[in-house]
Amino acid sequence: MRTFLIALFCAGVLATQASAGIINFTDTMLGVNETPPNASTATGSATVVLDTTLNTLNVSIVFSGLTGGVASASHIHCCVPAGVVGIVALPFTGFPATISGTYSHLFDLTLLATYNGAFVTANGGTAASAEAALVAGLNAGLAYTNIHDTTFPGGEIRGQLAAIPEPATMFLSGAGLLFAALLRRHRR
Repeated sequence: MRTFLIALFCAGVLATQASAGIINFTDTMLGVNETPPNASTATGSATVVLDTTLNTLNVSIVFSGLTGGVASASHIHCCVPAGVVGIVALPFTGFPATISGTYSHLFDLTLLATYNGAFVTANGGTAASAEAALVAGLNAGLAYTNIHDTTFPGGEIRGQLAAIPEPATMFLSGAGLLFAALLRRHRR
């Protein structure tokens, strides 16, 4: 049993080391995910790539069919679970005022101007403290993206961001578990 636990621990450490630096998040934005839910038929998806080495956040969004007019704002809210309204953490600078479209932007998380002022104030008052809060919220599944328009000023579509395990992490975790199972079987 002790060998099994050691092997499991080692697999976890290796998996963590393999994923250090780059963490990918994704979501699917729908009206039913908004708070309160709405009957919008619009859809969207976000891919957010956090680079903890370079302190950057690369955001890519595809959206279509906004029913409430053209997009008036879009951003990441943090740090709340699904179904709860959170504070705007990171406004999407230059988001297109269209019904359907794409958006891509690389944010420098070390800059105070990257964040919404109220988020900075609520989380320690510095860019470093805002970054720490946002990264913690993303990692805990407590951040979401949404798109606002005139008919839905609180947001027409929303999606809760979730981490995507990278293939190397899944491989190392699986290899560690296989190794642990083989050790356990061998000892019997």
